Amino acid sequence: MASISSDDDHKAYMFLGKDVSKIPCFRNSYLYSIVGGFVAGLGHFMFTSRTQRSMHFGVGSFCVIASSYWTFCRYNYSQTEKTMDELKKVIQEKTSS
Repeated sequence: MASISSDDDHKAYMFLGKDVSKIPCFRNSYLYSIVGGFVAGLGHFMFTSRTQRSMHFGVGSFCVIASSYWTFCRYNYSQTEKTMDELKKVIQEKTSS
């Protein structure tokens, strides 16, 4: 069985009984939202110097970015899966005839 990483001692990160490293779009959506939330909160703090409001803004930005990117990525993933299934059916029809 081929693994994604070259490490043999790859640890599975389990959340609610699922290995999050196997969930499509999980890694990118959270990496982008963490960075985006941090930058948005820091930028808000630099312009307003209001600590608590900047933290709220950063967490809100994290939530918006994570949900938006997750939705966009999963939509593209499902469209790609649908196209791949159609191509597999066409290839099977061509090879069986």
